[in-house]
Amino acid sequence: MSQHIIYSNQVDATLSAVIEGGNYHNVAVLVDQNTRQHVLPMLASSLEKAMVIEIPAGDEHKTLNSLISVWEALESCGATRQSLLVNLGGGMVTDLGGLAAATFKRGIACVNVPTTLLGAVDAAVGGKTGINFMGLKNEIGTFAPARHVIISTCFFSTLRHEDILSGYAEMLKHAILNSCHEFTALLDQDLNATDSDHLLERLKASVKLKEDIVNKDPTEQGLRKALNLGHTVGHALESHALETGSPVAHGYAVAWGLVVETVLSHMILGFPSDDLYALASFVKQNYGAPSVTCEHYDRLIALMRHDKKSAAGEINCTLLRQCGEPTINNKIDVDSLQSALDIMRDLLGV
Repeated sequence: MSQHIIYSNQVDATLSAVIEGGNYHNVAVLVDQNTRQHVLPMLASSLEKAMVIEIPAGDEHKTLNSLISVWEALESCGATRQSLLVNLGGGMVTDLGGLAAATFKRGIACVNVPTTLLGAVDAAVGGKTGINFMGLKNEIGTFAPARHVIISTCFFSTLRHEDILSGYAEMLKHAILNSCHEFTALLDQDLNATDSDHLLERLKASVKLKEDIVNKDPTEQGLRKALNLGHTVGHALESHALETGSPVAHGYAVAWGLVVETVLSHMILGFPSDDLYALASFVKQNYGAPSVTCEHYDRLIALMRHDKKSAAGEINCTLLRQCGEPTINNKIDVDSLQSALDIMRDLLGV
């Protein structure tokens, strides 16, 4: 399930070469309202003849209705199995566009051009596609890697600081799965003074770790489950925020989920307290805390039971013995989880 990852800040020329080399019947480009306005004009040469398919921005629109609208647009433009769909946007666009490409006429080629740090380090790489369904994150989807992924930092100047932070949380996850050295290096970074060249080098290292794991376990039967660190709790926090009408960025929920799951790691596996406190301090400073109280625990736990990583209603998490030593398929009891949520709230100053 390998995909060709290209690092380039000459995206227009790179995408033109990819399109010309593929001998495609026709090309469509999927954008949301933001990328149509701010990014599409930067790719005027490569996408001049492409049909533009626009969907609303925001994860709340990563739905079956949006997916149907993309299928309808592909049908109306005469797309065939020899067509190409370019997914130009953040993780919502590449997730939904990847699923649309994988299912239209039983599969057409797609290229991901992530325009956010989160999209570049997470959603665009690794072949996972999906939409949200019945209030659950990425409940419907498939493993279908893009033919090419073009990663660049040239679009990041259009992002809010919140969007940079959202992607950085996934980089933190990769770093703590990798080594104490990489984890400490990211914690030491001043996110208010990150230049694009330095960020690109960190981004390459982060994507390389994910790529290595995905190549060994493309359909998440074993090792790849390590990449779910922070996501069992994080997805529940994200879904709960969406339910209550106060959506949060994916990376913020992951950052809070990382704190909860490292607390569980300390409680169950002896994860070092110094690393836990360092992570919690960084998250508190940069991401604040989720708006949850003990009154929300039952709903959060119900959401975790419905998580794709859980089986037979049990709550399943990736945990860490120490940086670089993840353990998968850890079944978590409710009492431990409630205690970890309490500790997370204390650490983050709720």
